Amino acid sequence: MDIDALRQDTPGTANRVHLNNAGAGLLSRRTLKAMTAHLELEAAVGGYEAADQERDRINATHANVARLVGGQADEIALFDNSTHAWNAAFYSMTFKPGDRILTGRAEYGSNVLAYLQIAQRTGAEVVVVPDDESGQLDTTALANLIDERTKLVGVSHVPTSGGLVNPAAEIGRITRAAGVPFLLDATQSVGQFPVDVAEIGCDMLTATGRKFLRGPRGTGFLWVRPKALEYLDPCVTEIEAATWDGKRGFTWHDGARRFATWEVSYSNVLGLSAAVQQALELGMDEIGRRAISLGAYLRDRLEALPGVTAYDLGRDRCAIVTVKVDAVPTADVAAMLAKQGINVTTTVAEHTQFDTEHRGVHPLVRLSPHYYNSEAELDRAVEAIAELARTAG
Repeated sequence: MDIDALRQDTPGTANRVHLNNAGAGLLSRRTLKAMTAHLELEAAVGGYEAADQERDRINATHANVARLVGGQADEIALFDNSTHAWNAAFYSMTFKPGDRILTGRAEYGSNVLAYLQIAQRTGAEVVVVPDDESGQLDTTALANLIDERTKLVGVSHVPTSGGLVNPAAEIGRITRAAGVPFLLDATQSVGQFPVDVAEIGCDMLTATGRKFLRGPRGTGFLWVRPKALEYLDPCVTEIEAATWDGKRGFTWHDGARRFATWEVSYSNVLGLSAAVQQALELGMDEIGRRAISLGAYLRDRLEALPGVTAYDLGRDRCAIVTVKVDAVPTADVAAMLAKQGINVTTTVAEHTQFDTEHRGVHPLVRLSPHYYNSEAELDRAVEAIAELARTAG
């Protein structure tokens, strides 16, 4: 990768050290151009008319996203965020008393709330699979917990609260063998390193555009394995999802389109498509190698600092790094770094409820570099944290 060229194509790198890609990545000029050009076209000719003119490029977004995750265009539905995409999949399933939903300690907070709601409504049971000694989901325990009552395995590939990478492909092998649906929340993994639905073996996958894909906020998508449509009954319908039969019934549209909504921001859709195309051209293998390498570089340097403790779990770790500075409140660390032009964020206990119940370590300072960050930027962040630790000590 030509890192200098990538940084020149990323306006935000000129004035900030952006280590919050797990929150929202910096847009490239290419993505900005795709979005603003469509907004200007809408202003010039009208929203419907602009969509008609750009229909081929808009429709190509499904194919681009499908290539990114190893699927087909008709297996993709676009959403305004990943939580709505995840909800569209989850709430399309049917649960009854005694059914079991298996998940992990690293599951994202919104997903957990949905599990709890369905448990309250239906009498289904939420079962948290324990971690193994490394802190990743224990696949042996998962296999032992699956039985005839198990209706879903829902797992976050990478948690919002740390650098853990859960063993998604092994989870997929277990669920396929058991014939149990597998819903993978890939919000923090898609765009950070290669994610292939065939290799993983999940039945449904959700992701966002705004994080490591470097797309605009207000974008997300759902991938659905065609076989899964046999047991998924979308919880809402509208004119994009189904066709009226002329009487008092309707027919679902083919593929994942049955989960979609008619009204979308086409500026955002084209921005997402541009970001995905850029990722594909750079190569997800290359992106993954650099992102994970930068994460390891940052983590190793921070762990070596007196008064700083890292909290990332798992055998495999990614570009998300979480730490605490002794005697300095986490929010103060983030605020002090922001004053120096270094973007980070903090983890929230309520966003990973089961992890909080188990470890009780949140909030943590979360730093998340990406491929366009430089080693010099990471050094600057390390030096700033080192100074905070020295001052506090």
